[in-house]
Amino acid sequence: MDEVDVAGLLRRIRRVGDLSQRELAQAIGISKSAVAAAETGTGRLDARALARAADLAGLRLALVDVEGRELGAMAEGTVRDERGRRFPAHLDTRYSDEGWWHDAHRYSRPRPWYTFTRDRPRRDAGRALRGTPDDHLVPRPGDSPHDRRAARQDAARRQAAEEWARRRDAGELPPLPAWVCDCPTGCAEGDDGTRPFHTDDCVCRCDVD
Repeated sequence: MDEVDVAGLLRRIRRVGDLSQRELAQAIGISKSAVAAAETGTGRLDARALARAADLAGLRLALVDVEGRELGAMAEGTVRDERGRRFPAHLDTRYSDEGWWHDAHRYSRPRPWYTFTRDRPRRDAGRALRGTPDDHLVPRPGDSPHDRRAARQDAARRQAAEEWARRRDAGELPPLPAWVCDCPTGCAEGDDGTRPFHTDDCVCRCDVD
């Protein structure tokens, strides 16, 4: 990859913004000699200073990939570890219940909500199947291991109920056996309507209508 021509970019900024070295230096809070050194290649210019200079000329710095697409910065509000630290930018975050939690103490410590895969070959295999995520995960309600387990259980119950209803509607289920009341006549005769009544010799013991 070609080295970034900071000197040429800085001169382009001054050209577009109609700024002298002194005017540019005063506007972005650095010395005139620092601007001059950056333009001659004998000095360096902080990226933040270069960004401020571009803004003066109505321009902005951007990251562009090999296909010419502009890339934004990684999001600020992505998931963090239990100490509030960002996860490594080059690795992919995941929920801790998606595969093994990598830590050696995973059996003796509470399971964290989020983790990442340290093994690069394993990470690359996952990317080959699912693609490379644009960013780390963003926290959402229901991310705790307990909530995710409950959601999976609810989904499994719904799926089972939907499959049963489908088979019922398609006539794939065997017919239910006919239920026959075997109560003797005395059970119905002794029922006053407030509670089921069964004679001592009744073996059915059903609810009498």
